[in-house]
Amino acid sequence: MLTSLTSNFDERQWVKQIRQTLDEELDEETETPVTIFAVPKTLFITCPDSYIPQQVAIGPYHHLRAELYDMERYKVAAAKRNQRELNNLRLQDIVDHLIKFEVRIRACYHRPVSLGGEALAWLLAVDTSFLLEFFEVCGVKKGKTLTKLPSRLAHLVDLSGNKIAHDAILTDIVMLENQVPLFVLRMVLECQFSSLDLADEVLLDMLMELSREVSPFEMAEAAGRRKIEVKDCAHLLDFLYRFIVPVEEDVASETIEIHDDEDGDTEGLKNKNSFAEPSHLRLFLAEVWRILSKLKAGPVGWIKTLVLSKPVRVFVKLPWTILSKIPVIKLLKEPVEHIFNAYQKENKEKTDDQESSSSTSKKNRLPLLEEIKIPSVTQLSEVGVQFVPIHEGITSIRFDAKTLTFYIPVINLDVYSEVVLRNLVAYEACSASGPLVLTRYVELMNGIIDTDLDAKFLCGRGIIINHLKSEGEVAELWNGMSQSIRLTKVPSLDQLIGDVNKFYDGRWKVKFGKFMRRYVYGSWRILTLLAAIMLLLLTILQAFCQVYTCSRILPIKGLDPALNRR
Repeated sequence: MLTSLTSNFDERQWVKQIRQTLDEELDEETETPVTIFAVPKTLFITCPDSYIPQQVAIGPYHHLRAELYDMERYKVAAAKRNQRELNNLRLQDIVDHLIKFEVRIRACYHRPVSLGGEALAWLLAVDTSFLLEFFEVCGVKKGKTLTKLPSRLAHLVDLSGNKIAHDAILTDIVMLENQVPLFVLRMVLECQFSSLDLADEVLLDMLMELSREVSPFEMAEAAGRRKIEVKDCAHLLDFLYRFIVPVEEDVASETIEIHDDEDGDTEGLKNKNSFAEPSHLRLFLAEVWRILSKLKAGPVGWIKTLVLSKPVRVFVKLPWTILSKIPVIKLLKEPVEHIFNAYQKENKEKTDDQESSSSTSKKNRLPLLEEIKIPSVTQLSEVGVQFVPIHEGITSIRFDAKTLTFYIPVINLDVYSEVVLRNLVAYEACSASGPLVLTRYVELMNGIIDTDLDAKFLCGRGIIINHLKSEGEVAELWNGMSQSIRLTKVPSLDQLIGDVNKFYDGRWKVKFGKFMRRYVYGSWRILTLLAAIMLLLLTILQAFCQVYTCSRILPIKGLDPALNRR
């Protein structure tokens, strides 16, 4: 297999490795897709601790970390126990069997695995034994165990789920970089049972119980019984993702890019580009201007020079800027502006080409997961929206515009919930070819939760079951998950967001508030300047009237001292 190159480059050894790798991969009947990814740097830098195991290393990525060596003795003990349960087999036999699948195993990992074939097989055999024993011990509280042999892991797993080590291990084994291929677990279990089908049934029962415990979402029993084929799952995190987000084969998706925009007012953008739509008037004016622009002699040239002179252009532009809000004048403003825009467009073709190339490079940048445009929980509650908890998973989230009811799935939040959510989102972004449903859900929660008041409101409605210290930490959790590597349109959630915005923007209370913010609060500098100018003019007028008699023109006592003495 390929290894990292050193400073002492050996050409013959490199050629030998290339030939060996090509021969091995050609022997494979089918291509194995990458399923165990390295966390993208865009996500990793936001919260590194959420992607690095703190208690136990599973798989080759974090195997050599010294701070995780304490769990090695538990893993070796689990391997000894697993060897007793094998039917006339030893762990060495499983290792020999795994070596035959070395190419397939390595193909599952995104980053190259530096371990040799035998070392990798032993690593997976030991880690798999540890996982299976951990699953069994966790199943004690449900009365579901495969054997009655004592386990050294028993003291790490609290039946009430209160021990820190128990939760830490649960969190570590669902991290994206801390996975082993699920077909390896199936191979080991097949050695313990009579058939692969029986092994799959036992493994499915283990993973379902584990997913119910790890998943932050509270789902009804019917929702948690959805059929998941173990043979279709790549690893434990993939199974958990399918448990939370049902796989929909026929859902279309569209990848979109987010561009920075200083003006977030979508209504203003629509008004700005309203005249860009094709119309008979616009086409007529464009054609007339195209003909006239070619004529430079005679009266036409003189008229053209006069119309495009700076004084006339200033005279025309200033009134339109001030009076553009009046509907009648707005109809006349757009055709006139179109004429001047056409003239300016002819003189700036080179500049436009440069800007076009610049914008093209900007499109290629990775988009930020910006907070979506949707009112917060507090804002929606003020206009009569009711929030109702549901136990049907994130795919059932919906908004009923008739009853003004927002249905949101119940979610448990504790110190480990953020880790689980972040790794699920990272895996979805790396592997999913369809809509990023979970990512869009996180966006939605990030959008409706702005402050601790929003979090407190949802906690009071039973939508968020808070095990953190305060509602402020809940708000920080959602607002902290603000980075992504790509976005897609999810039809159901996008329709929900559109319906919520349409309802909220249609309220008279909201319209009046926007009007005040835009034309009153947003213009306080202009109003202050006008007030200062008015005060200055009144002061000048008063000084003038103190020198000259203004009683004939303005019989105001405050301006004429003579009138004040009467």
